[in-house]
Amino acid sequence: MPGHAAGAGLGGGARGPAGSSAHVPPLSPQENPYLCSNECDASNPDLAHPPRLMLDREDEGLATYWQSVTWSRYPSPLEANITLSWNKSVELTDDVVVTFEYGRPTVMVLEKSLDNGRTWQPWQFYAEDCAEAFGMPARRARDLAASGAHRVLCTEEYSRWAGSKKEKHVRFEVRDRFAIFAGPGLRNMDNLYARLESAKGLKDFFTLTDLRLRLLRPALGGTYVQRENLYKYFYAISNVEVIGRCKCNLHANLCSVREGSLQCECEHNTTGPDCGKCRKNFRTRSWRAGSYLPLPHGSPNACAAAGSAVGNCECYGHSNRCSYIDFLNVVTCVSCKHNTRGQHCQHCRLGFYRNGSAELDDENVCIECNCNQIGSVHDRCNETGFCECREGAAGPKCDDCLPTHYWRQGCYPNVCDDDQLFCQNGGTCVQNQRCACPRGYTGPRCEQPRCDPADDGGLDCDRAPGAAPRPATLLGCLLLLGLAAHLGC
Repeated sequence: MPGHAAGAGLGGGARGPAGSSAHVPPLSPQENPYLCSNECDASNPDLAHPPRLMLDREDEGLATYWQSVTWSRYPSPLEANITLSWNKSVELTDDVVVTFEYGRPTVMVLEKSLDNGRTWQPWQFYAEDCAEAFGMPARRARDLAASGAHRVLCTEEYSRWAGSKKEKHVRFEVRDRFAIFAGPGLRNMDNLYARLESAKGLKDFFTLTDLRLRLLRPALGGTYVQRENLYKYFYAISNVEVIGRCKCNLHANLCSVREGSLQCECEHNTTGPDCGKCRKNFRTRSWRAGSYLPLPHGSPNACAAAGSAVGNCECYGHSNRCSYIDFLNVVTCVSCKHNTRGQHCQHCRLGFYRNGSAELDDENVCIECNCNQIGSVHDRCNETGFCECREGAAGPKCDDCLPTHYWRQGCYPNVCDDDQLFCQNGGTCVQNQRCACPRGYTGPRCEQPRCDPADDGGLDCDRAPGAAPRPATLLGCLLLLGLAAHLGC
């Protein structure tokens, strides 16, 4: 499978196809890698070793290879990243094989990305000593149990010095993992297909959009670094072989290059880069990936055209089941998805409203109202997404207040302002929320006189007109009834 390689060229690096980049230390004119015979020059096409040489054909003659700088800056790490990008999800069908010229790295990591290089995750660790390099025990893919077939492991099988230049290959063993289910020689493929279909995460384990080799320590050729011969330590890769197919969710047999990237030739009324959704007007039933089961031919799980659901009922792709209601004599969709409801899943659930820019068969046809729980009467909104607000609240989601109100875990009316609710009797307005009253006045807007008992002979002057007298005052009136009738008790 062709990919876009990014690595490191000599003399500061070289750029591969599709804008791939290099990440290694620069090379000064005095630093000459051992394999170049003191003639390496990244600026000279005849003497350069750019990343594209990892992917060229070598049917005849000597191997061509990408080569890094030497380890002249020891003990600083000599590290390099090699990245292959497809701009498309692909699935491995055989081993990944990397061919190193003149020594395999003693420490490296193979990583993959599922989101075009935005995030990375380790796929396999390689080290001369797994415990020392990564704190992991050394394991081999062929020894994994069925439940751990997609386990990330560290292997020492491809990192130890073998004393021979014939030991060039480093593998990511896809076939050994397949053999856990299909047996030696992969003769029982039916069992493998059944496992790929049923085992959670197994199919995704062999899927990627980008592949990256992180080279962390070069081949040493012994147990220690010969500091007097640092020119002989470097990385050199002559070939990277990745065998796989476009991920099309079993809805395509072909993959072609269009607009600079791989595209599935989708079948079964599907569309998208990975045939990951149904075509417009073919969404009567929900999209499903094709299946290896039932064996031997599997199931295409094709998207259905409008009007082809059970009972000829149109559900706009939001349900794949219909039911006949006898007493109403109608066929209705069952278990509408994507926040839809109704006989044909043509309405939005309460708390959602219709997305005016989406077709009725779009999965995003219904948008959540998101009404403010405090400011709104309920969580429902109208057909344009506006919520019903409580008194004083405002805004499409009722999360704001009218100018005559202020927010304090809800909208409350202003107590005072310059237009109508002004403070009386010399009171001052504080943040439109309360009146600061002068001495002698009280009330929300200082409209009530405050009676001082010292000014009225100790009588109950705070009592409002017509209010019942306090018990103590009533007792006093009873005792002095004959002498103080004029007091009005």
